[in-house]
Amino acid sequence: MLDQYQDLLAPIHQFLHCETPDTWIEKAKDPQNLDVILRDHMFCELKAAQSALFLIRKYAVDQQSAQDLTAWIKPYEAFAYKRIGGLDTLKGKSNISKQVQVRPDCAYGQDLVDKMVMLIKEELHHFYQVLEIIESKGIDYAPIEAGRYAKGLIKHVKTFEPDALVDKLIIGAYIEARSCERFAKLAPHLEDDIAKFYVSLLRSEARHYQDYLTLAEEIAGHDISERIVFFGKVEAELISSADQDFKFHSGAPA
Repeated sequence: MLDQYQDLLAPIHQFLHCETPDTWIEKAKDPQNLDVILRDHMFCELKAAQSALFLIRKYAVDQQSAQDLTAWIKPYEAFAYKRIGGLDTLKGKSNISKQVQVRPDCAYGQDLVDKMVMLIKEELHHFYQVLEIIESKGIDYAPIEAGRYAKGLIKHVKTFEPDALVDKLIIGAYIEARSCERFAKLAPHLEDDIAKFYVSLLRSEARHYQDYLTLAEEIAGHDISERIVFFGKVEAELISSADQDFKFHSGAPA
């Protein structure tokens, strides 16, 4: 199933500083843990969309566009946090109909908006697709708390600009790359419908990682390889070290 994706996965494996531990795969493929994997996966799709939205609102668009973008994501947040709505209310909502206006004083604004709006559309659509699987499996959705992974990366973000933005983009690249790697590792061990879905996500996740990295390099305007390596080491430590809290991006099960 994954043979045709080896060229796509090769740069992902080069970028990441470690592979997902086998112990995590063993726990993740246990049918008893499917509800945790799917619920956390769906929540991760929302968090990815929220993170991209934050970047656009903070750095690139005018106030009206920021409000329109916030309204775009609200129905997904309402379901994820409060169980308001469902498949019927979210159907077809992943596309934004409003025109997003880039601030004229932001040199990189259009590129940031173009890449992040596409990412948000795809992440919200993936959210919907995971919810479809959750309901088809008869899993009772309940909100799930975030693990240590993203927090463990974000705490290293610099406090001054544009370095803070560059760091956030590098982190986004690692999160997307790790998601891609885990989808590929986990797919062979899951039921056919979920396996096919996870394989279908590989291209978009790989593109998201590349988009984040391209933006980071463009906005920095200088060599950021040392910073990329720094976050690669932090990310690898979070993935390979013992973790009491089992989630989609958690470390080695303790």
